[in-house]
Amino acid sequence: MTDEIIARLRAHDNNISRYRRLLKTNLSDLERRFLERRLSEETSAVESLPHPGSNGFQHDQAPAKAVAALLRPNQGI
Repeated sequence: MTDEIIARLRAHDNNISRYRRLLKTNLSDLERRFLERRLSEETSAVESLPHPGSNGFQHDQAPAKAVAALLRPNQGI
């Protein structure tokens, strides 16, 4: 996995974490809809990134645990 892909995964993961944290707060309907849309977009972006497969890099959906393990290798998933 290239450094660029790992950097993108980390950036998306940070955004996803931030949006999830914000969704737990008191928000207006407009703010909540905006954050839910952004969360969905970030999740889709992670799933569209290439990941190692049996024949090099593929564009299939990466399993969530594999992505999390790449992003946070020291947190034992």
